[in-house]
Amino acid sequence: MSVQRADARRNYVRLLAVAEEAVATYGADASLEQIARTAGVGSATVRRHFPSRRALLEAVFRERVETLCAHARDLTGRADTRAALLEWLRAVTADAATIRGLAMALIREQAAEPGAASEACCSAQLTEAGDPLARRAADDGALAPGVSIADLLTLITGIALATEHHPDPAAEADRLLGLAVAGVSPQG
Repeated sequence: MSVQRADARRNYVRLLAVAEEAVATYGADASLEQIARTAGVGSATVRRHFPSRRALLEAVFRERVETLCAHARDLTGRADTRAALLEWLRAVTADAATIRGLAMALIREQAAEPGAASEACCSAQLTEAGDPLARRAADDGALAPGVSIADLLTLITGIALATEHHPDPAAEADRLLGLAVAGVSPQG
């Protein structure tokens, strides 16, 4: 019995490593069948470990999303709520623009039916982590009334998708986020 568990663990680790490479190369639509072949396992093994594409993408992005969530928690106590929110939004934007497949995973989750996403999904975790930053900024008048963390994450996702193939996606995404934050109309 313990041999099977060790084999299952090795299969999971191998599948995750192959999936990370495949998503980095092909994005969120990486072939699950190709991942299984490259890992040297059957598609049933992939489905056992990752019952859906969403589960696979969550596992691929888990560490990075957890780091972004921890960063949000670290920023929550900052006195300058606008600067804290913008620092976190820039970090999320940079990751979404440069980690292939992350922006597409986020957009799919944001478009899913309410309640369809699992508790551990990327979008839900980022929304929960960023919400205190957005609420504090709004309370301080540093965020326009009615703007939610979901709005900001949707904006970031659009920017990331638009810059994914740019020669320097992180820099271009940051520039576009700056435009969105500043507004495109001259101050008058």
